[in-house]
Amino acid sequence: MKLLTLITDVLTGALGPFGPVIAVGALGVMLVLAVLPIMLKQKQDPLNKLKQANLASKGQAPSNERLRSGSRNEKLDRYASFLEPQDEKQLSQMRLTLMQAGYRDKDAVRYFHFAQFALGIGLLLLGVIYFVLFKSGEEVSTQQTIMYILGPGGVGYMLPKYWVTKRQQKRQEEIMDGFPDSLDMMLVCIEAGQSMDQAIIRVSNEIRASYPALADEFQIVSLQIKAGRDKASVLNEMAERCGVQDISSFVTVLVQSQTFGTSVGEALRVYAAEMRDKRVMRAEEKANKLPTKMTLATMMLTVPPLLIILVGPSALGIMKLFEMAGK
Repeated sequence: MKLLTLITDVLTGALGPFGPVIAVGALGVMLVLAVLPIMLKQKQDPLNKLKQANLASKGQAPSNERLRSGSRNEKLDRYASFLEPQDEKQLSQMRLTLMQAGYRDKDAVRYFHFAQFALGIGLLLLGVIYFVLFKSGEEVSTQQTIMYILGPGGVGYMLPKYWVTKRQQKRQEEIMDGFPDSLDMMLVCIEAGQSMDQAIIRVSNEIRASYPALADEFQIVSLQIKAGRDKASVLNEMAERCGVQDISSFVTVLVQSQTFGTSVGEALRVYAAEMRDKRVMRAEEKANKLPTKMTLATMMLTVPPLLIILVGPSALGIMKLFEMAGK
């Protein structure tokens, strides 16, 4: 009991009134970091061990087998239960979101959750260090202590999600801006006598300098069609990867044109004209919103100087009049 009282007095004198709480929190974080790898460690699958032994006996490196089969990162497989949602629906939705943001790697979901965990713990430790070094000697309330310590951890946990959301929005805007031009190029290629597959390849090569995200999607479509997949399913997957309504409508037009046997060139001509008009309307909408957005800035930068110029001399005269009356 005396030893516990001595430790409490030492921590209180060194770290302030919240010294014991800070020490217990730091000890808990260190314990989690030490025990978590042991808890998440999984035994190697015997089947994978047998495959690696067979490859070694044949003189082949396991890395070649991994590259050939396109399997995931073996270092992250042992943490799969922690770095991936256990619900299949949530996992599919997270994978689709990362794909729409441009991250197509098989381990993208694991990297995302690892970034959340690492940034959350790292900034939490930085918050504890900052509080101990700069705020421990001051009188700080419990709410402020929680904000100083847990606030950076929450920011670090939400930062990857914010980054992915911004990347997704930026990529979708790039696809929307470049889609009308790609339709015009595709229409020219089809009217020149090329097939739809050749037109997609040509458009992908031509727009890569201006719209690389859209070029990548067209290139994926061309490669999947070359591999022998059905064109309708390939186009539907493209619409799902992009997450743009214009692409979904375009895929519907192509699939219906192929189903009913109508002219693809005529359908593209009508749809390309609609996309150009839609792009012009989006530009006009942004232009119409601009005066409203500028109103607040104009008032903040114009009204105060105007009031100073108009009211300043009168206020100065009134102050001088009161001074003379006081004398």
